[in-house]
Amino acid sequence: MEGRKQRRDRLRAERQAVESQQVDALTRKRRLQYLIIAGFAAVAVIVALIVISQSGGDDNGGGGGGSPTNVRGVAQVDAELGGIPQQGQVLGNANAPVTVTEFGDPQCPVCAAFSEQVAPELISSEVKGGSVKYQFQPFIIIGPDSKPAMRAALAAGEQGRFWNYLQLFYRNQGEENSGYVTDDFMTSIARAAGVPDMGKWNQSRNSSQWDSVIANGGNQAESLGFNGTPSILVEGPNGQKALSGFGLSEIRSAIQQVS
Repeated sequence: MEGRKQRRDRLRAERQAVESQQVDALTRKRRLQYLIIAGFAAVAVIVALIVISQSGGDDNGGGGGGSPTNVRGVAQVDAELGGIPQQGQVLGNANAPVTVTEFGDPQCPVCAAFSEQVAPELISSEVKGGSVKYQFQPFIIIGPDSKPAMRAALAAGEQGRFWNYLQLFYRNQGEENSGYVTDDFMTSIARAAGVPDMGKWNQSRNSSQWDSVIANGGNQAESLGFNGTPSILVEGPNGQKALSGFGLSEIRSAIQQVS
């Protein structure tokens, strides 16, 4: 009989095979976008250097309580989430009739691609209107660094910054289990995400209170038959649908079916 550890190892191997194909597809799409903006980015860098040199170079990295300037995607994430209520792991109207739940792992590269390629439009077209809320559940399957990363995001959620933290983590994600998830890295993400009380966040992220949240997320994902990340569950007045994929069109179709 297959034990729990053997099952997790098998599921991880299956996930990695599928993940490799999905990352390749999303990466090709991203490369096209990057080629388009590359020329503009080069010009912007030159202009910025000129401005800094003319101003005496005394930019203190201000904004966001001293947010580190090396954290990528802060402006984009702020614009994406601006004006949308957050409560813990839930983004959007808490009373929305439809819930889209993403089961994910902060270290998952496909989750990172999903956060850039699919989530922004899902948020702008479905969540902002108030009829859909977007929820995240931990499904920790990558490795040991995923747990402290997830705890840090959950601790940010206590102060209404879960989604800012998670989206910025994805945009600054390193290679799986390479050791990049350090205290300094997580602190930089928290500051850039605008976590107001860093002392409270730092204490909370090191607490065991999140262990049950992480375990429950994984148990729910497995009970739904999910074996990879991201996995999507859509629930509404007319039932629920555990999706086999995570494309925007598939998610929208499920929303219509359960509404």
